[in-house]
Amino acid sequence: MKAPTQANCVEFLKRLVQTESLPGHEGAIAQVMSKELEELGFADIHIDEVGNVLARAPGAGRAPGLFFNTHLDHVDVGDQTRWPHPPFAAHFEGDILFGRGTVDIKGPLAAQVYGAAALLKAPAAGDVWVTAVVQEEIGGVGARHLAPRLKALSGGASDQPPIVIVGEPSSNQVRRGHRGRIELMISFFGRSAHASVPHRARNPLYPYGRFMNLLGRLPLDDHDELGPSTLAPTLLETDQTSANVIPAEVHQTIDIRTVPGQDAEQARAGLLELATLACNSVEEHDRCTCQVEIPTYPRQTYTGLSRPIPASNPTYLLPSEHPAVQEAVRIVVEHGGPSGSEPWNFATDGGHFAASGAVPIGFAPGDETLAHTLDERIDLRELEQAVSINQSLARALCETA
Repeated sequence: MKAPTQANCVEFLKRLVQTESLPGHEGAIAQVMSKELEELGFADIHIDEVGNVLARAPGAGRAPGLFFNTHLDHVDVGDQTRWPHPPFAAHFEGDILFGRGTVDIKGPLAAQVYGAAALLKAPAAGDVWVTAVVQEEIGGVGARHLAPRLKALSGGASDQPPIVIVGEPSSNQVRRGHRGRIELMISFFGRSAHASVPHRARNPLYPYGRFMNLLGRLPLDDHDELGPSTLAPTLLETDQTSANVIPAEVHQTIDIRTVPGQDAEQARAGLLELATLACNSVEEHDRCTCQVEIPTYPRQTYTGLSRPIPASNPTYLLPSEHPAVQEAVRIVVEHGGPSGSEPWNFATDGGHFAASGAVPIGFAPGDETLAHTLDERIDLRELEQAVSINQSLARALCETA
């Protein structure tokens, strides 16, 4: 049986970084993780229908189960020649490990596996589950599948909501929420024509332009802790690739970051009102129709299972006075980590767990400002601290639950 030492943890992290795991292609890293869990001595190691990896560190039976959770997938690397070191080489410089996924998400994953492994010989009050899910980066397929099953995995008898330690980079500070995300597609439909005879067309670019000028009218909420709701136009497409053709369709993607109190239908209705106003404010011969929808994307996991996933991730926020938050902060400080608790600036799978009734506590090593960048890297001293904190978090939060 492999010992849960820092050296073994770093070697595991190195193998994780060297294993490419884009969304929908996590099969190889799932095998790397499953093998490590087996060598460490975890129980009930299995891969579920969508490809999530689960394992259990058996508890003493005095408390309901607790869950560590993070994901297996990472974002694309882009042009590899722009990286200071090859993104999958797992390059070391002293105590720093470089590479895609070191911060988001393989450093947090290694810290959770090895934090829980320390409980195999000295069990916590309840079972401690390690769960690593698929396709977090493209809508949370794995978390949406797992979240409703947490109660059954934790024993099902307790009235207390399950606690989930969500491993996303936080520089070892406690996190307790984040804004949500809604993706909306605004479409304008006109009539195509040759660009030499524009009077024969209904050019959807004209109402689209009016719409963009009206976007500032959409009311956006503000929140004392999570900050403002924001709106950002991102992808722009037409149905044409030829420069001498007036398009019949224009599609604009809008990314809205939400705070508590906002919902997807409210945002959709507000944008539809603006799009309709834009359509009615152009010349008669350029009048178009419009629609606003929250897209649903078909996602297929590496196990072959397909799931339709709406482009909407919920917001969540725990109060700083929540007993689990306060206990987590106490433990982090006791281990020499940063004090206090803050929300993340980005969305995580924590929103899906909160929506299912769980209590998500965010904690992991890694500088979140390095996630998704060419300079992604993690300090191995921070990783070592996170392993120790994760062990203590599991012990204490099992008792809290």
